[in-house]
Amino acid sequence: MLRTDVRTEDGKLTKAGIRMVGIIIAGGFITVLNQLVMSPALPAVMAELGITPAVGQWLTSIFLLVNGLMVPVTAYLIDRFTSRQIFTFAMIAFAAGSVVAALSSGFAMLLIGRIMQAIGAGVMLPFSSVTLMRIFPKERRGFALGLAGIVIGLAPAFGPAFAGYMVDEYGWRYIFSVIAPLAIVVCIIALVWLQNLGERKETKLDWLSVGMSTVAFGGLLFGFSTAGSRGWVHPLTYIPIIVGAVMLIFFVRRQLKSVRPLLNLRILRNPVFSVSTILSAIVSAGMTVGAVLTPIYLQNVQGFSALHSGLLLMPGAIIMAIMSLVSGAMFDRFGPRIPAIIGLSVLTGGSLMLSFLGVHSTYLYVCIAYSLRSLGIAMVNMPVNTWGINQLPNSMIAHGNAINNTARQVSGSIGTAILVTVMTIVAASWGSPGIAAATEGVNAAFLGSSALMAAGLILAIFKVKGSRDGKDR
Repeated sequence: MLRTDVRTEDGKLTKAGIRMVGIIIAGGFITVLNQLVMSPALPAVMAELGITPAVGQWLTSIFLLVNGLMVPVTAYLIDRFTSRQIFTFAMIAFAAGSVVAALSSGFAMLLIGRIMQAIGAGVMLPFSSVTLMRIFPKERRGFALGLAGIVIGLAPAFGPAFAGYMVDEYGWRYIFSVIAPLAIVVCIIALVWLQNLGERKETKLDWLSVGMSTVAFGGLLFGFSTAGSRGWVHPLTYIPIIVGAVMLIFFVRRQLKSVRPLLNLRILRNPVFSVSTILSAIVSAGMTVGAVLTPIYLQNVQGFSALHSGLLLMPGAIIMAIMSLVSGAMFDRFGPRIPAIIGLSVLTGGSLMLSFLGVHSTYLYVCIAYSLRSLGIAMVNMPVNTWGINQLPNSMIAHGNAINNTARQVSGSIGTAILVTVMTIVAASWGSPGIAAATEGVNAAFLGSSALMAAGLILAIFKVKGSRDGKDR
């Protein structure tokens, strides 16, 4: 029997509701923690396994891509299975992937472990957002997504610092050795206290659409990633991009014609939701690129340790966590326009600061620039996401959340691949590898990120309205 006694009639959470929120946040924290643990560890992994940045970035990009591919599947899982079953599956898959990564003896095995982790995390993140929105009443969804924002912000605050310490003291494999038992503990607690929320539906999974989306997004990511090491005219670059683009067209056509689509793309006809999704994708690309490029610059150019590069990311992540809750509350009171414009302006400015790095740029300068970017991301994410979701009926929230999360994860992975490729190509154009070449490569990538954020700012100025319902005040 499905229980729904998580809040009283006046909207206040019961003890059962509070326990559910705690469990969901704990599960989300552990899985999001893992998104950025590879950032400070990447230089050490590259050195030990003998791989280039273009290859090493796959450890982050594949995690985000599989996250994105799992999101639409999660919409089906939420309809088909109970909350406890979904949560347990996600945490077990994540823990198993952590064990494989910890025991990996080469790049291929480590990549497989990251894929397994991403399957669990890809289910957990949209499940957490949808469940929190179901627990809280509609008028408090900004606060609910603000709680999710705390998870998204606090986990990266501890993740890179924790990973940096483990790399310096014990080695990168121990990162996963610690994460695995934490996931198992949270899973056990969920089996005891997590309630089932919502109604189950007898639906079928469109496996053909799953396959088409995998080929589409996987081909695009592989092609853009390969360009950095093989060039744009190499068959392993342009053939996957062409195949991915063509398959994406077929995937979109199938979703629009299907009675029960994997992703209900028809809701993108809502102009407010479509703008919200585009802005979310732009911000996600900017966030992921910064987390990948900054540790590479600090360790390979400045010579800082993995711990120091991880610690530099912490202030920005803490700011993101705090401001996610604040921006959610601001949305509930004022709407999305002001926080979105301010946030994208700050995000663009912080990205520009990082596009003028030098060989002797100070640690403080990089920290301030990165923290400004994090502040901007936090100001945009929750208001814009909630603004878009509020346009949809309750029956479409899971699909809306799935589309939004898919766009964010895929844009993060492909955006990272493209800008790391830009970094590699610009650095290689200097003729001989060195600190100066590496610095110019990082600057070029951040300049590309700045242009993308500026485009998002222009879109927000013209399209984001002042009220929560998407209309002008």
